Amino acid sequence: MATSIRLSRGGSKKRPYYRIVVADSRAPRDGKFIERIGSYNPVLPKGDEKRVVIDVERAKHWVAAGAQPTDRVARFLDAAGVKERAARNNPKKAEPGQKAKDRAEDRAAKAAEAAEAAEAAKAAAAEAAAAPAAEEAPAAEEAAPEAAAEEQTEG
Repeated sequence: MATSIRLSRGGSKKRPYYRIVVADSRAPRDGKFIERIGSYNPVLPKGDEKRVVIDVERAKHWVAAGAQPTDRVARFLDAAGVKERAARNNPKKAEPGQKAKDRAEDRAAKAAEAAEAAEAAKAAAAEAAAAPAAEEAPAAEEAAPEAAAEEQTEG
């Protein structure tokens, strides 16, 4: 018989309370079980010692007998030192989807265009500031020969 160590829900609506049970894997979640080996009360704060209560000796017995714990119960058993749980690593889980990647690329392209436009505006402003100064200097030189010509005609 394939057995599993899993949670069986009790408690009232919106006030969950779970029993940690060893059950036939084909039995329903809250149905018939072989043995109750602990309890889990998610309503209690995380630091509370009564949040998870496990009979470690019985848990070791059932794990040795081949009972497979569910993911949540495996966490509890790992914390109790009964069964080592392998660390899970899924680097693709945090990776955004294709549409999000496309939106990020569009945002980056718009930001690059805005930066280029800002640089072009700065360059244009710098040229505009330098151009009048360059235009004034030749105008002063041109004015000097005109003034000299006027002096010659007057005199």
